[in-house]
Amino acid sequence: MKKKVGIVFGGKSSEHEVSLQSAQNIVDAINLDKYEVYLLGIDKQGNWHVNDRSRYLINEEDPSLIALNKTGKGIAIVPGAEENQIIQTGSDISMDQLDVIFPIVHGTLGEDGSLQGMLRMANIPFVGSGVLGSAISMDKDIAKRLLQDAGLNVASGYSFRKAKQDQIVYQDIVAKLGTPLFIKPANQGSSVGVHKVETEEEFNHAIQDAFMYDHKVLVEEAIEGREIECSVLGNDHPIASVPGEILPTVEFYSYEAKYIDESGANLEIPASLEKDVAEKIQATAIQAFEALNCEGLARVDVFLKEDNTIIINEINTLPGFTKISMYPKLWEESGISYRELIERLIELAIERHQRDQQLKSSI
Repeated sequence: MKKKVGIVFGGKSSEHEVSLQSAQNIVDAINLDKYEVYLLGIDKQGNWHVNDRSRYLINEEDPSLIALNKTGKGIAIVPGAEENQIIQTGSDISMDQLDVIFPIVHGTLGEDGSLQGMLRMANIPFVGSGVLGSAISMDKDIAKRLLQDAGLNVASGYSFRKAKQDQIVYQDIVAKLGTPLFIKPANQGSSVGVHKVETEEEFNHAIQDAFMYDHKVLVEEAIEGREIECSVLGNDHPIASVPGEILPTVEFYSYEAKYIDESGANLEIPASLEKDVAEKIQATAIQAFEALNCEGLARVDVFLKEDNTIIINEINTLPGFTKISMYPKLWEESGISYRELIERLIELAIERHQRDQQLKSSI
């Protein structure tokens, strides 16, 4: 019997369009002989729409214009129900009992533990990290603190809350971190709201922009090094892919370079590394994955300095699945096809859910 897989995509996040592209790639690749697919799209206002494969996206061939088809068929989730956890709003129609959810909502309200908490309350298995791993990995400030506590290297910097924005003094920061500097929202991804700055004017503008996306921003030193990424897969016994290298064709690997401009960067997969260095990066990626309580999947991004020191940049718990995304490309080079990767992630989600069901909830 086919497993029923719900794919949740879109969302209120600034990475909405990236999520649509990721969903499109998953839908195109998933094995329909093994899985029955249910499409649950979230629009930019946070409304959920039940879609079907015939027309769930608009302008799907153009990453700059891609949009969700708003069907107006909403859903409600019934927390804790053993059956019929999802019903269509405005009626008493229940959707088929889903075996697992594949959430591919990047960024805010999708990658930060919010969606994961809702799915856990609904008692539905889901792909990827749980509430804690998702939340702490999304918050770059908290993640850095935990990574440092685990003995891993991170960039030097400061975090500031918006309520204390008047304490951000450019000259004081430059005296300690030098220039250029990187300004980024603490809880965003895909380089949204991230700026590389070299002057006080650029710095002030970047701070203002970063606070448009989050109540907390990070100011970090610029790391001179190669940009290396490594994919991690698993629950209790995670494995790491071969590392790959980002070779931007522009000065800064921006949102547009990642998802819209296919010539925005060259990807070297696998990265040209000595065997011992590649293995060290893989071990570091797994250590970071475990330190942040990740499960299922994550992409670990690092800088490799000239002396082979590894500096962790960030961990993405729901990395992109677009046709130019590193996460699936690294696994393809490591011997796991796109279709097989989707299957493994679904199996890991069900495995974790079954494990969690064995825990006692009362004395």
